[in-house]
Formats: sequence, C-alpha cells, structure tokens
Amino acid sequence: MIVPDPKTVRTLLTRYASLRIAQAERETPRTARELEDVVYTLCVLMATSDVRAAVAAADALLATEVRPPTARVPKQDKDAARDGERDPAPDGELDGELDGESGLSLAL
Repeated sequence: MIVPDPKTVRTLLTRYASLRIAQAERETPRTARELEDVVYTLCVLMATSDVRAAVAAADALLATEVRPPTARVPKQDKDAARDGERDPAPDGELDGELDGESGLSLAL
C-alpha cells in the first residue's frame, strides 16, 4: 500500500477545514467548488469514498507519523563536517550552537 505524504495530507486537512468554515460563514459558488475539489482529492489520497472516513484516515496517519526531535544543528564548514568537528565562531565562542553533551544553548 502506498502511504500518502504527511505534509500533503496536513495541507489538505487544513484547506478542508478552512473551506468548511468559509462555507458556514458565507456560501459562495467558488468556495463550494473549491471544497468539492479538496474533498475529492482527500478521498482519493486516503483511498475512501466518504469524506468522514478520509478525514479519520488522515488523522490516523498523522497521529502515527514519527517526527524527528527538533534541535538546531551546529554550523559546520566543509572540512569540519567531513571530520565530524564543529566550526567555532571567529572569536572562539560557539555563537548560538548547542553544547554537544548537555544540549543547552551556550550563547543567546
């Protein structure tokens, strides 16, 4: 089974919710057409024929998505990157980089 790209799924869910709100506030032919397109695309992407099932499947997919921890990656020059060493700032400080052992920021 092909798994849809989580970023695409997230974008479609956001667009679907926005269009549903827009339709509830003021129904227009343009909004109705856009909503129909998003519903169709979401259903095809999630391999369902019902928008409720598509939204549930999309939510389940995003709930199981494994996200890497967010951390700043220190800047490195090409030689240091190959050797696995960090490139210190010109004054010897580690401008805003993370301390490799504690993960704490050394400079603000």
